[in-house]
Amino acid sequence: MIATVIGTGLIGGSLAISLKEKGVAQHVIGVDQSAAHLARAKELGIIDEDATLEAALERTDLIVLAIPVDGLLKLLPQIMDKVKPGQVIMDVGSTKNIILQLVAGHPNRGRFVAAHPMAGTEYSGPEAAVKNLFTNKTIVLCDVKNSDDDALEMIENMVDQLQMRTVYMNAEEHDLHTAYISHISHITSFALALTVLKKEKEQGRIFELASGGFESTVRLAKSSPDMWVPIFKHNRNNVLDVLEEHIHQLEQMKTLLEEEDYDTIYKLIQKSNKIRKILK
Repeated sequence: MIATVIGTGLIGGSLAISLKEKGVAQHVIGVDQSAAHLARAKELGIIDEDATLEAALERTDLIVLAIPVDGLLKLLPQIMDKVKPGQVIMDVGSTKNIILQLVAGHPNRGRFVAAHPMAGTEYSGPEAAVKNLFTNKTIVLCDVKNSDDDALEMIENMVDQLQMRTVYMNAEEHDLHTAYISHISHITSFALALTVLKKEKEQGRIFELASGGFESTVRLAKSSPDMWVPIFKHNRNNVLDVLEEHIHQLEQMKTLLEEEDYDTIYKLIQKSNKIRKILK
């Protein structure tokens, strides 16, 4: 199989590596608006060749869109207009409802499989691509009833070969749940980083004390705004919903501290410890 990966950064690059290493694709074409990214991806052996989108579409079996959501919304309809019988399009975007609304009713809708691999790091660009990023991770496939049987079968086989777990959801479910387990983590990390950076400017020397706990909490603040601003924009209502609850919890903690109600704080921390049963 020949696969084309549009976007040769963390997710696209890691997927290209895995597709070749697991024997899913024998040849991977890279497409990217950044000539520097393409050159680096070829240098690192992530892709076998680079090409224009038009040239890639003439030869490829699988097209993977691994670009920020804003770019995906512009490019996906163009690709669907040109897709040939037997070719399959897959995206890996972190929001789904806006994407699936866009292509609903398209005559080639069946050639598209909406997917979201729940994997990643805080880094970006071809250098961020890593082997086995997807092994034992979960991938969400959305609204699969609207994908052609053979298109879905290709993606499900690929997922099996990548040793991923598959979860099926509709777009609304996906966007709500990712707001709670992914998007809120990032927006909280950005806010925490801004808080500490401001205090460091005022007080100085804070980062001399930073260790593993701080690093793990604020790690996601290294993530690219090019990726995350479109996610927040297109999943705005769900992010606002979870953010409202998060702010409520913070305000509760603040009030309890002001009132020196340490017994209640103790009970809330005990309650929060139940997350261990979920994150084993």
